[in-house]
Amino acid sequence: MHFKDIQRVPGDPILGLIEAYANDTNPAKFDLGVGVYKDSQGLTTIPRAVKLAEQRLADTQLTKTYIGGHGEPRFGALLSEMVLGTDSPLLAARRVGATQTPGGTGALRLVGEFIAQCLPGKGIWLSDPTWPIHESIFNKVGLKVSHYPYVGADNRLNIEGMLDTLRQVPEGDVVLLHACCHNPTGFDLSHEQWQQVLEIVRSRNLLPLIDFAYQGFGDGLEQDAWAVRLFAAALPELLITSSCSKNFGLYRERTGALIVTAGDAEKLADVRSQLANIARNLWSNPPDHGAAVVAEILGDAELKSLWVEEVEEMRQRIAQLRIGLVEALTPLGLGERFAHIARQRGMFSYTGISDEQVARLRHEHSVYMVNAGRANIAGIDASRLDQLAQAIAAVCKG
Repeated sequence: MHFKDIQRVPGDPILGLIEAYANDTNPAKFDLGVGVYKDSQGLTTIPRAVKLAEQRLADTQLTKTYIGGHGEPRFGALLSEMVLGTDSPLLAARRVGATQTPGGTGALRLVGEFIAQCLPGKGIWLSDPTWPIHESIFNKVGLKVSHYPYVGADNRLNIEGMLDTLRQVPEGDVVLLHACCHNPTGFDLSHEQWQQVLEIVRSRNLLPLIDFAYQGFGDGLEQDAWAVRLFAAALPELLITSSCSKNFGLYRERTGALIVTAGDAEKLADVRSQLANIARNLWSNPPDHGAAVVAEILGDAELKSLWVEEVEEMRQRIAQLRIGLVEALTPLGLGERFAHIARQRGMFSYTGISDEQVARLRHEHSVYMVNAGRANIAGIDASRLDQLAQAIAAVCKG
């Protein structure tokens, strides 16, 4: 019996919410747990630009052969332009390279392996809290994982604690930063605060890794790239993990990239040779379909214009839901307590609801959200904001 000593590991808590929600027979239930965008009908639909691009590919694509370790070059080039700006001097200087990956998660695994294998001795610093997968990926590759304060027990951005800790990070270590729409808290840095972080990163010779999973969901496609472009212009080296899951609706197609900027084209070639070698031993070639769709959209003026409109519609809907929820809570005496929800950005919110209250919301009102009170704002049904507010009031005031 070869498998007799294998133990069962606990399931992912967020994926467990999917099953619990599906089994709940209450027709008035709310799914605020799983991190996907939902429209006003509660559906995670395929963007129109994506459908049109897929139809075009079906008519014109001639092969399904391998695309190489770095993926489709056109995809990498167009995504790099979207992230860094079409006028970025780094592109003209050939200091930027994109390696296509199976989603943003694949990009994180690739960069974790790269740090472990090619930058030995460097630890990585994550925000407290951060996306749980950050913790597990970097632990799996054997990196020393440490944390800097981000949002405290008072559910407020702890910028002073963050800066104080970064000033003490060992020189040369890697610091993971969220470009926008911080997951799981929704609290983002201001431009002034980003400048402060940059100065510390530069003075301590730290290597920034910027996770860019929600471009377009915060303040806009260009606005959300502000910090990434700030760091790229100011520093010789930068690591960026980019995801197309949310803004292109390509969740299951696993479409993302690791974008690297280096001091010159020769050093970039050295880095990319290592990344291709690591990728070869992880997935050999990345999946093509999602990347081909993205390249088709970004490379066509008409499709890109339609896609930009759709992303903006999603962004505005999320922002309106944030404001609407606070407005629905105000007559119940909770507007001030939850005012931060309207100031946060992106899909997720650290609501400030306790674990005990989260459990009561689930069992008494069929409202599903992650422990620690992280809610997917994009999962709210706008027509039932008052009902959701009543449920929150029942557990927070009762």
